[in-house]
Amino acid sequence: MAEKRVLVVGGGLAGLAATMKLAELGIKVDLMSLTPVKRSHSVCAQGGINSVNDATRQLGDDEYKHFDDTVYGGDFLNHQPPVYEMAMWAPKVIDLMDRLGVPFNRTTEGFIDRRRFGGTLYKRTAFAGATTGQQLLYALDEQVRRWEVEGLVKKYEMWDFLGPVLNDDGKCVGAVAQDLYSMEIRSFKADAVVVATGGCGLIYGRSTMSMTCNGSAASRCVQAGAKYGNGECIQVHPTAIPGADKLRLMSESARGEGGRVWVPRTPHDSRAPKDIPESERYYFLEERYPEYGNLVPRDIATREIFDVCVNEGLSVETDRQCVYLDLTHIEASELNRKLGGILDIYRKFQGVDPCYTPMRIFPAVHYSMGGLWTNYEKKESGGLVAGSPINQQTNIPNLFAIGEVDYHYHGANRLGANSLLSCIFSGLFLAPGLETLLGSMGPGTSAADQPASLYEAAVKQHQDRHDNLLKQKGNENPYLIHQELGNMMTNIATVVRINSQLEEGIGKLADLKERAWKCALSDTGNWSNQNVLFTKALQDMFPIAEAILKGALQRDECRGAHYKPDFQLPGLTATDPAEHRRQAEEWCDKFEANVDKFLKSTIATYDGKDVNISYEDVDTSIEPPRPRLYGLVGAEQISEVWKERKAKKKAAAQGNPAAAAT
Repeated sequence: MAEKRVLVVGGGLAGLAATMKLAELGIKVDLMSLTPVKRSHSVCAQGGINSVNDATRQLGDDEYKHFDDTVYGGDFLNHQPPVYEMAMWAPKVIDLMDRLGVPFNRTTEGFIDRRRFGGTLYKRTAFAGATTGQQLLYALDEQVRRWEVEGLVKKYEMWDFLGPVLNDDGKCVGAVAQDLYSMEIRSFKADAVVVATGGCGLIYGRSTMSMTCNGSAASRCVQAGAKYGNGECIQVHPTAIPGADKLRLMSESARGEGGRVWVPRTPHDSRAPKDIPESERYYFLEERYPEYGNLVPRDIATREIFDVCVNEGLSVETDRQCVYLDLTHIEASELNRKLGGILDIYRKFQGVDPCYTPMRIFPAVHYSMGGLWTNYEKKESGGLVAGSPINQQTNIPNLFAIGEVDYHYHGANRLGANSLLSCIFSGLFLAPGLETLLGSMGPGTSAADQPASLYEAAVKQHQDRHDNLLKQKGNENPYLIHQELGNMMTNIATVVRINSQLEEGIGKLADLKERAWKCALSDTGNWSNQNVLFTKALQDMFPIAEAILKGALQRDECRGAHYKPDFQLPGLTATDPAEHRRQAEEWCDKFEANVDKFLKSTIATYDGKDVNISYEDVDTSIEPPRPRLYGLVGAEQISEVWKERKAKKKAAAQGNPAAAAT
């Protein structure tokens, strides 16, 4: 029988975790990466990785509360069984990474230190200074190198994934990729292909993501028939350094360690921040959200910063929107010990030391909660069936997606420090399912048994596209088109979304797409041609951009990072108790109607020309949806009414009509 192989595309945390676990199971892996593995975007993650721990358990925390914080923070757009399984695994993931040598910060007693992150009231986040992603990535890379020496892993660094290869039955049996140096295009036979290629930030021109995060791999899967879920759910991180070239993240860990966000109460106050007395500072997150303070979920912090700067005109600067992120009240030695990585970034690019001068920051595109649609097999008791071959599988058989490129875990808004967890968890959890899948393949069904002509035809298709681009005599500049695309997407599909602007943007997108296929290349060489690679990536951005805009246009509500002020449910205004109660009942009526209509995953498919949108029910079988009430006026009354309704429904379901009536 032919030897089974798996192709893992992407060398970040998800791809390395999957590769390590597959190799442990004795499965041979080809690991492909657009960059050297240790330069994958996971290396940029700063703040930490979440799990319940002994210290939080003593305060009443448990895995279910971690699960609940995740789905509540995601505004219940997450499928719950995968999230539940992830929360249950989280402590084991931290223990594993600790044993693999990740240098987590320690308390004086020697325990792993923790910090608080947004959307939770517990210190669940383990961290390695402010370079947690780098330390996790290097630890997994060491393990993969060990299996590489053993002959179970073969790396293909600096290769660009061009698309999956499907046989006549529609099953994925490999992929086509291109060497970034020699420009060779070749096929890779594989019995399963795992896509772990991260987010699509470059569609927005500038973001906190690496310049390789262009979404092209996901788009190429979509163009081959894969579904794309919740594309409109793009996270805008509240704190980043504005820059002309890109936007540099200032991690949530800065606020987790006590950083405070504020603006002067006097618009564009020209005094140095330390000269502005406390009474003249507006700590707006602390005033508006006293329970969570500066650690409200990211979507809320982002909108508040945007509101204070744009709508209230309280930006620190007159010609640039920004607020202060202040760490100066904390000892410099403590800051450098816990946050040295991000403080060095600010010093390098701004020329100012955040230990003594507050940072100036503003929101930036940061993460894609949406991604390739994937399946799972759930247990009746909650969670997932371990070893199921459909876990993490796209709608294309034998094509899988894990990490940020998968849409499962974060709903409409990701909680900070859950991304590293979801990447490592999905990679580890996938591997036993692939073992089951490979073991179930009968004679003549492996990739090695497919006809050579299948792979030759796939290579020819991509070679023809490449050659035609080199010969094309167009009149468009791909870099200018990308700049226009990024500016348009940033203006209409980030913090605030307006239907008229989205409609206009979809029309503009069609025009840009047409122009992108008429580009003239400045480099027509056959060695390390970055011009042709960029142009292909640009052309492949449009299906994902279209999914984002069309999904946003059709979702007429506010849910997590997707915010349309025209459809916001406002707080209560009445002071009379009876009227206050009536308004709360009316609010809950509207909320229930909205849940019935919009608590669904957006599913985008590509027909070869346009993106089409359909919807899929979200699995909320573990924790029923409830209003997301961070800081809303009247939240206590709304919560009381909602709990009463929930109790009545439960009584009715249990066949207790008397309790249901009361």
